[in-house]
Parts: sequence; structure tokens; C-alpha cells
Amino acid sequence: MITLYGGPTPNARKVGIALYELAMEWELHPVDILEGDQLTPEFLTLNPNNKTPVIVDHDGPDGGDFVLAESGAILIYLAEKAGRLIPDEPRARSRCFQWLMFQMSGIGPMFGQAVHFTHYAAERHEYPIARYTREVDRLLMVLNGRLGEAEWLAGQDYSIADIATLPFLRRILIERGGEFPDIERWATAMLARPAVEKGMAVGVARKEVVEGGLQGFTDEHREILWGDRQHRPR
Repeated sequence: MITLYGGPTPNARKVGIALYELAMEWELHPVDILEGDQLTPEFLTLNPNNKTPVIVDHDGPDGGDFVLAESGAILIYLAEKAGRLIPDEPRARSRCFQWLMFQMSGIGPMFGQAVHFTHYAAERHEYPIARYTREVDRLLMVLNGRLGEAEWLAGQDYSIADIATLPFLRRILIERGGEFPDIERWATAMLARPAVEKGMAVGVARKEVVEGGLQGFTDEHREILWGDRQHRPR
């Protein structure tokens, strides 16, 4: 049994997709970051970096509980545990890790910064908005180019690189349909997979704030997510 600590975020959803794809036994322990669940002593014991997702594998490598944070590391761990979703052929395996790191270092943080400054920031600042929206465009062009030459990010094999990337593109696919045809071809194939459909619904009981049009988002939420509480001694 695996316990996934997370909520309706792209990083938790990609872990949910992998768990469904691998047909693992698991349960969701909801973490509401808007309420500060990630700052509680109990959660900080699991991840002192106060970020989701976190998994606890109750049948870990030594037979006991194994705690792991960082979504990319979690995907690698789950895929290696099951012996699936990472290609065996050395070049394809390396490409899988390359595109996984592309998501972790590029798409995740840059898309996140763009959404922060265009939606969440209390004040509007044109420089960071331009900086990060242009970087989002550049990354989408890179991704579209790769998917124009290969069926999946690693090549012929569907892998954790694809799983890691899709959850960050939900709004792009809705708002910018037709701009990136190869991304759309790939996303359509992914969304047709039952495990992807179910994984994208992780935490659906509470809508993401952006998806809900920023309904109910307050300065208190800003304080919880980005304020002084982040810097208190653990």
C-alpha cells in the first residue's frame, strides 16, 4: 500500500497517473495547501521542504515504511519498483530521464512562475509577466518540436516523462487550442488512457484556484503560500 500526500496540483496528479498506470494499491491523504496543511509539524516530518506530493510506501525497500518527496524522484521510484514506464534500451532510457528533467527544471517552475505573476500576485508587474510568459512560449515550442519527431517524449515508449508533463498543460490545451498541433496529438492520446483520466482527477473535490477563476483567494492564502511562515525555524 502506498499513501500519496497531495491535492489538486499538477505534481500530485502526475504521481496519481503513475499509480493508476502501474495498478498499485494506494490511497490519497489530502493536503490542502490553501489551509496550510503543508506547514503542520506532522507534514514537515514527512517533508521539511513543505511541498507536495509525498509518498509513503508501506512496503518499502526494507519491508517497512519508506518516505519519498519530489515528484520526479517519486515517478522514478514507482516505475523502477514496478519495472514499467522507463524504457530498457539505454538511449531511450536516457531520453526518458532527459525529458523528465526538462519538465522538472523547465515546464514545472516556469509555468508556475507565469501563473503566479498573471493570476496570484497581489500586484501586477509587467516585467515578470513578460519574462515568464515568453519562457512558457519557448518551452511549448521545444515540446511541440520534440513531439513532432517522436510519438512519445522518450521515443516509441510511453513513459514517466509523458506522465510528468501532461498535468501542466491543462490550461494551455483549453486556452490555446490549435497553436501546438503535435502537443495536442500527444495529449489526446494520453487523455484517452483510463489511468490518465483518473489521475487527472486527483483532489477534484476541491477545484484549483485558477480553474475556479480565483474565487475565494485571499491575502491570507498568499501569506500561507509565500509569506513569513515559510521562514520560521522548523
